Amino acid sequence: MKFILRLLLSALAVVILSKVLPNIEVDSYLTAVIVAIALSLLNFIVRPIMVILTLPITIITFGLFLLVINACIIMLADYFVPGFTVNSWLWAIIFSLLLSCLQSILFTLLKEDKKS
Repeated sequence: MKFILRLLLSALAVVILSKVLPNIEVDSYLTAVIVAIALSLLNFIVRPIMVILTLPITIITFGLFLLVINACIIMLADYFVPGFTVNSWLWAIIFSLLLSCLQSILFTLLKEDKKS
């Protein structure tokens, strides 16, 4: 149940960011849910491999290369999910930064509700 709520909150974050950012497009709410699922799967499967393979450059850049890895994950989701469009790498980096911030806020609100 908690996983489904987190997916729906991630989909909500994707929809909000697609409305705010001009170069990010999501066709429908169902597409946003599919994007949230795709991002979860890509973060679970592909991201650890990319982090291990790029560990030296990540250490040299003091972790800033992780922004590039996050942008790669977003661009892969753009490639695999029809109806989700990110126009450039810069917008993928901005989207990943804002998505993680918005997700942390929404997930914190979810934790706050359960304690009351």
